[in-house]
Amino acid sequence: MSTPTSTFKPTLGLLDGTMIVAGSMIGSGIFIVSADITRNVGSAGWLIAVWLLTGFMTLTAAVSYGELSGMYPKAGGQYVYLKEAYNPLMGFLYGWSFFAVIQTATIAAVGVAFSKFLAYLVPELGNNYFLFDAGITKVYAGQLVAIFIIVLLTYINSRGVKEGKLIQTIFTSAKLLSLFGLILFGFLLVKNSYWDQNWATGFQAAQDMGVKDNAGGLLPTSWTPIGGAALLGAIAAAMVGSIFSSDAWNNVTFIAGEMKNPKRNIGLSLFLGTLIVTLIYVSANLMYLHVLPLRDLAFPADDRVAVAAANIIFPAFGTTLIAVLIMVSTFGCNNGLIMAGARVYYTMAKDGLFFKQARNLNKQAVPQAALWVQCIVAAIWSLSGRYGQLLDMISFVVVLFYMLTIAGIFILRKKQPNLERPYKAFGYPFLPGLYILMGAAFCLLLIIYKPEFTWPGLIIVLMGVPLYYLALARQKKVE
Repeated sequence: MSTPTSTFKPTLGLLDGTMIVAGSMIGSGIFIVSADITRNVGSAGWLIAVWLLTGFMTLTAAVSYGELSGMYPKAGGQYVYLKEAYNPLMGFLYGWSFFAVIQTATIAAVGVAFSKFLAYLVPELGNNYFLFDAGITKVYAGQLVAIFIIVLLTYINSRGVKEGKLIQTIFTSAKLLSLFGLILFGFLLVKNSYWDQNWATGFQAAQDMGVKDNAGGLLPTSWTPIGGAALLGAIAAAMVGSIFSSDAWNNVTFIAGEMKNPKRNIGLSLFLGTLIVTLIYVSANLMYLHVLPLRDLAFPADDRVAVAAANIIFPAFGTTLIAVLIMVSTFGCNNGLIMAGARVYYTMAKDGLFFKQARNLNKQAVPQAALWVQCIVAAIWSLSGRYGQLLDMISFVVVLFYMLTIAGIFILRKKQPNLERPYKAFGYPFLPGLYILMGAAFCLLLIIYKPEFTWPGLIIVLMGVPLYYLALARQKKVE
């Protein structure tokens, strides 16, 4: 009979941490969301500005988290930081939102993205291949492929950290090299450049007043110049896509208990991972502007910008190349998300705020029960088909929690002035303060211009309040 262990084994180094940051960030977003961003802002200048703004916010948040990770180098990451800076309720609201939607729906979305591009190679395994009607939902082959990938990666990660980190290193290295190669070949091989034509739009923001066709797709009409408040709303709407594509960088903080020298390596891996991904994302969009006219960038088939670009760079096999690259990318991304997410539920369970079984480690020193609970919820989201809308809605909540966590740096410098800080937040108080202001502007603009992206996320968060008090009442009964 296997004997459980009670402590994590520190087996992950700086390279592993950096691979988890970069691998969790790069899923399918960079291959798709630039189309929606271009439709919102309508110029080359603002397309790049949106990615630079997102990159700046992500880097600022990452180097700010370096201070918190050094202060609390233990499993749970952001959940622990919020609990320590504010109170257990705030930590629980984050952990609940993380479990209910943020992590599990992201795992589902990334899994379904894998199956969507697998369908280029094997159409019978795609999201349009109907299998049967289950009553409450219709089941497609692609959903079952997504669930299979989630179950497979959950099983591999339940066998130990070494197995998970091997997959993470191999797949993240492969997708980083492939993306660098795609960007490089985009500039070297394509002679008919649209660079000058696209940059002629400069920062003259415009929105495409597209109408829906019978299939629900957008029909391109004419660009309408925008400015002032409308431009701010367009930027906020555009950043939903870029923020989703840049999210999950904080996953490495959840596995602090398994990092060697976590006080040093978590902060460094946060900085290195987010910097690498930001450079890749901006470079990829510069390549898109070189290869595609702005109209084609805004309206590629099914929003697949990278496929449209690759078909010009490699006419013979562009679609197949991107399909394989996205499969590699999403497989590695989901591995990082699945590995890291379970550590949050483990820490919540240790605090008596999650299923009791989730606080146990198996003989390989991983939270096996927490991994499988996460797997079940992600599988349900995969079958529901609702994860896409939820992820749009949750961008507001994700940024809100980032702001609260970074504000926690200011609070903890007052509450815990003598606690060891191997790292100090870079640019404190200016850069953390600037992030909070930028995040607040983003959230406020979404509330005003895209309320459908805000209230559902807030409702999900607030559902955690009664659950928290129910958990406390249960704890008292047990005592």
